[in-house]
Amino acid sequence: MSQATSTTPAAAIDYDGAVARYFTAWNATDPAERAQAVAAAWVEDGSYTDPLSDASGHDQLVTVIGGAQAQFPGFAFRLTGTVDGHHHTARFSWELVSDADGSAPVAGSDVITLADDGRVRSVFGFLDRVPTA
Repeated sequence: MSQATSTTPAAAIDYDGAVARYFTAWNATDPAERAQAVAAAWVEDGSYTDPLSDASGHDQLVTVIGGAQAQFPGFAFRLTGTVDGHHHTARFSWELVSDADGSAPVAGSDVITLADDGRVRSVFGFLDRVPTA
Protein backbone atom coordinates (compact mmCIF):
# COMPACT_ATOMS: atom_id res chain seq x y z
CA MET A 1 0.00 0.00 0.00
CA SER A 2 1.38 3.44 -0.88
CA GLN A 3 0.88 6.60 1.04
CA ALA A 4 0.07 9.89 -0.64
CA THR A 5 2.71 12.50 -0.02
CA SER A 6 2.55 16.22 -0.42
CA THR A 7 4.99 18.07 -2.63
CA THR A 8 4.63 21.19 -0.49
CA PRO A 9 6.01 21.09 3.04
CA ALA A 10 3.44 22.26 5.58
CA ALA A 11 5.90 24.92 6.76
CA ALA A 12 5.79 26.48 3.28
CA ILE A 13 2.01 26.91 3.27
CA ASP A 14 0.84 30.48 3.76
CA TYR A 15 -2.14 29.86 6.04
CA ASP A 16 -2.70 33.59 6.65
CA GLY A 17 -2.71 34.26 2.91
CA ALA A 18 -5.19 31.46 2.27
CA VAL A 19 -7.54 32.82 4.92
CA ALA A 20 -7.14 36.38 3.57
CA ARG A 21 -8.19 35.16 0.08
CA TYR A 22 -11.11 33.31 1.69
CA PHE A 23 -12.37 36.53 3.33
CA THR A 24 -11.85 38.46 0.09
CA ALA A 25 -14.25 36.02 -1.56
CA TRP A 26 -16.83 36.28 1.25
CA ASN A 27 -16.68 40.09 1.15
CA ALA A 28 -16.75 40.61 -2.64
CA THR A 29 -20.08 42.29 -3.33
CA ASP A 30 -19.75 42.59 -7.11
CA PRO A 31 -20.75 39.27 -8.75
CA ALA A 32 -17.85 39.28 -11.23
CA GLU A 33 -15.33 40.14 -8.51
CA ARG A 34 -16.88 37.46 -6.28
CA ALA A 35 -16.42 34.81 -8.98
CA GLN A 36 -12.77 35.84 -9.45
CA ALA A 37 -12.18 35.85 -5.68
CA VAL A 38 -13.73 32.38 -5.30
CA ALA A 39 -11.48 31.06 -8.08
CA ALA A 40 -8.45 32.58 -6.35
CA ALA A 41 -9.43 31.15 -2.95
CA TRP A 42 -10.77 27.65 -3.77
CA VAL A 43 -9.69 24.78 -6.00
CA GLU A 44 -12.18 24.05 -8.81
CA ASP A 45 -13.96 21.29 -6.90
CA GLY A 46 -13.58 22.95 -3.50
CA SER A 47 -16.36 22.69 -0.97
CA TYR A 48 -18.02 24.61 1.85
CA THR A 49 -20.21 22.99 4.51
CA ASP A 50 -21.85 24.62 7.52
CA PRO A 51 -25.15 24.04 9.35
CA LEU A 52 -27.02 26.03 6.67
CA SER A 53 -25.14 25.24 3.46
CA ASP A 54 -23.41 22.49 1.54
CA ALA A 55 -21.78 23.67 -1.67
CA SER A 56 -19.11 22.40 -4.01
CA GLY A 57 -17.54 23.90 -7.09
CA HIS A 58 -17.03 27.54 -7.89
CA ASP A 59 -20.57 28.22 -9.15
CA GLN A 60 -22.23 26.89 -5.99
CA LEU A 61 -19.73 28.71 -3.77
CA VAL A 62 -20.45 32.00 -5.53
CA THR A 63 -24.18 31.40 -5.01
CA VAL A 64 -23.83 30.58 -1.29
CA ILE A 65 -21.71 33.68 -0.68
CA GLY A 66 -24.16 35.84 -2.61
CA GLY A 67 -27.01 34.46 -0.52
CA ALA A 68 -25.22 35.33 2.73
CA GLN A 69 -24.59 38.84 1.45
CA ALA A 70 -28.26 39.24 0.46
CA GLN A 71 -29.31 38.13 3.94
CA PHE A 72 -26.88 40.56 5.63
CA PRO A 73 -26.46 43.61 3.38
CA GLY A 74 -23.94 46.12 4.67
CA PHE A 75 -22.02 43.50 6.67
CA ALA A 76 -18.51 42.13 6.20
CA PHE A 77 -16.75 39.03 7.45
CA ARG A 78 -13.75 39.78 9.69
CA LEU A 79 -11.12 37.49 11.20
CA THR A 80 -11.05 37.41 14.99
CA GLY A 81 -7.85 36.22 16.57
CA THR A 82 -5.15 34.42 14.64
CA VAL A 83 -5.03 31.62 12.11
CA ASP A 84 -3.76 28.31 13.49
CA GLY A 85 -2.48 25.88 10.88
CA HIS A 86 -0.55 22.67 10.32
CA HIS A 87 -0.44 19.84 7.75
CA HIS A 88 -2.54 21.61 5.10
CA THR A 89 -5.26 22.34 7.69
CA ALA A 90 -6.11 25.61 9.40
CA ARG A 91 -8.70 26.88 11.84
CA PHE A 92 -9.82 30.39 12.62
CA SER A 93 -12.72 32.37 14.01
CA TRP A 94 -14.66 35.21 12.43
CA GLU A 95 -17.48 37.69 12.96
CA LEU A 96 -20.00 39.20 10.57
CA VAL A 97 -19.69 42.93 11.29
CA SER A 98 -22.10 45.76 10.38
CA ASP A 99 -20.47 48.56 8.41
CA ALA A 100 -23.03 50.96 9.92
CA ASP A 101 -22.66 50.39 13.65
CA GLY A 102 -19.94 47.76 14.18
CA SER A 103 -22.32 45.22 15.69
CA ALA A 104 -21.53 41.57 15.03
CA PRO A 105 -24.69 39.46 15.32
CA VAL A 106 -23.11 36.38 13.75
CA ALA A 107 -19.82 34.69 14.62
CA GLY A 108 -18.29 31.35 13.84
CA SER A 109 -15.25 29.16 13.49
CA ASP A 110 -14.04 27.44 10.35
CA VAL A 111 -11.66 24.58 9.67
CA ILE A 112 -10.18 24.51 6.18
CA THR A 113 -8.03 22.06 4.28
CA LEU A 114 -5.67 23.41 1.65
CA ALA A 115 -4.32 22.10 -1.62
CA ASP A 116 -0.60 22.24 -2.34
CA ASP A 117 -1.12 25.55 -4.20
CA GLY A 118 -2.56 27.14 -1.03
CA ARG A 119 -6.14 27.28 -2.25
CA VAL A 120 -8.99 25.90 -0.16
CA ARG A 121 -9.98 22.32 -0.80
CA SER A 122 -12.71 22.13 1.87
CA VAL A 123 -14.29 24.23 4.61
CA PHE A 124 -16.20 23.00 7.62
CA GLY A 125 -17.94 25.96 9.25
CA PHE A 126 -19.49 26.22 12.68
CA LEU A 127 -21.85 28.96 13.86
CA ASP A 128 -20.92 30.13 17.34
CA ARG A 129 -23.36 33.06 17.57
CA VAL A 130 -26.53 33.68 15.54
CA PRO A 131 -29.34 36.23 15.85
CA THR A 132 -32.17 35.11 18.13
CA ALA A 133 -35.00 36.64 16.13
